[in-house]
Amino acid sequence: MEMLRRGANPWGQDVLMGIGWDLVWLALVVSVAFVVLHAVWVRVRAPGAGEAGAPSGSQGADGGDRVQRHSFAARAFHWIMSLAMFALLVTAFVPVLGIQFPWVTIHWIAGLVLLAAVVYHVVHSVVWQDFWSMAFNGRDLREGLAELRHTMDPKAPPAPRAGKYPADHKLYHHIVVVVTGVAVATGLLMMVRIDTPLWTRNPYLLSDGVWGVAYVAHGLSGVALIGLVTAHVYFAIRPEKRWITWSMVRGWITRDRYAAHHDPDRWVVK
Repeated sequence: MEMLRRGANPWGQDVLMGIGWDLVWLALVVSVAFVVLHAVWVRVRAPGAGEAGAPSGSQGADGGDRVQRHSFAARAFHWIMSLAMFALLVTAFVPVLGIQFPWVTIHWIAGLVLLAAVVYHVVHSVVWQDFWSMAFNGRDLREGLAELRHTMDPKAPPAPRAGKYPADHKLYHHIVVVVTGVAVATGLLMMVRIDTPLWTRNPYLLSDGVWGVAYVAHGLSGVALIGLVTAHVYFAIRPEKRWITWSMVRGWITRDRYAAHHDPDRWVVK
């Protein structure tokens, strides 16, 4: 397996060129294998498990039966970021298949959209939301371990109800923050090497060795995002999780969902 691509620069020096494309195929294979194996495991562990996640038209008809989970601003950020992320992944890896289209332009524009969405999300979280609601602490670790034990062994005691965001959601969020941060930082750096309406390219800003490290970091973060996005989409469409997905569309969950899955002392609803 080719992990890294190397080549000679104009001066004949051996330098890093980026990740090996075999890593992309490995990420795809591992992602598909995880989805298939998890779906089979859930079916074998608890036949017929899962519930219809989309609330019916009558549920939540009365405003008193609804609990707002996501504001319009939070939902708009989520879906804009999602579109930008999918555009970035497609334009990054589909050209490997030999399909030609103006992927470079689409890629850097999608990258700027993602950057704008992230900046907006940070400001919105700090100013208008409870920024520390996503903080991962010792209690989250204990609850996450309890949930894992219950998942692996149905006879184990169920985990206590979480606050607004369960431990696995917080952990996933923090992993995505790190991986996306690396992708955005290195992507902005690499944009210096291409011509855009905003500036003229300058490929000599850094040495070839430093550029190689940036290429590898950018590629590894992209490969990691293949797995992260696949897992996110998979769990979002699972029957027992669809009520959470619908909350990102409608903004609310039913009062019954709130009582069943969330601790009212940790997520206080007005």
